[in-house]
Amino acid sequence: MRLALLGDPVSHSRSPAIHNAGLAAVGIEGRYDGRRVDEDGMRSAIDEIRYGGLDGANVTMPHKHLAFELVDRVSQDALRSSAVNTLVKTAGEVWGHNTDVTGLRTLWGEAGFPTGAPVLVLGTGGAAGAAVVARSDVQVFISGRRSEAAGGLLKSTRIDGEVVAWGTGVEGAVVVNATPLGMGGETLPAGVLDKAIGLVDMAYGSSATPAVLHARSLGMPVVDGPEFLLAQAVASFEIWTGVEAPMDAMRLALRHSDG
Repeated sequence: MRLALLGDPVSHSRSPAIHNAGLAAVGIEGRYDGRRVDEDGMRSAIDEIRYGGLDGANVTMPHKHLAFELVDRVSQDALRSSAVNTLVKTAGEVWGHNTDVTGLRTLWGEAGFPTGAPVLVLGTGGAAGAAVVARSDVQVFISGRRSEAAGGLLKSTRIDGEVVAWGTGVEGAVVVNATPLGMGGETLPAGVLDKAIGLVDMAYGSSATPAVLHARSLGMPVVDGPEFLLAQAVASFEIWTGVEAPMDAMRLALRHSDG
């Protein structure tokens, strides 16, 4: 089985370690590699899936919207979020799925966040779209550096949410950081977490992000980037292989790939 991670950058990603451990654990011969690609590289990779050079792929920043535009068909979650992070050949066509949505739904209940709590999504890209769709059953606030992009995301996902100014907190909300802030040690805007009751940080680096450390110091429930990465990886693995993902092996590989 030939699998790949498509994006830019990809060198930091722990996805190859997670998926290669998963394949080995279930006895599937194959390889998952990171592949740094631009728009032309994305088009070539999708053709590889269409014609048998690749069996599937994950898509990461900044190409999730582009992948949505290039595939033949999309799942319902991918359609609503206008973003694709998982590619697979189905019935001769390249299908796009969004396991970011699946992973966030799975983790939400496990994290202990209050039922019905509003959500404040930071960011306006593909990951933010997935977060908005995953939590469309509660009150949604979205914040981006460009307010027009935030409004555009609500429109494209058909979510009746509210745009708030970048750096503004929302009382009693669970914050979902769907930006790269934290990957290089950056902090979230001051005050955003002080009004929150929980944090999902999709970003991750070689150690816990400043946002995760701050949220934990405040005593709130936290889902960190590696936890989120594993949850969406499990869903992608099962789409590609059709077998139950070996969670223990994949989690162990995630831990050992740290730094």
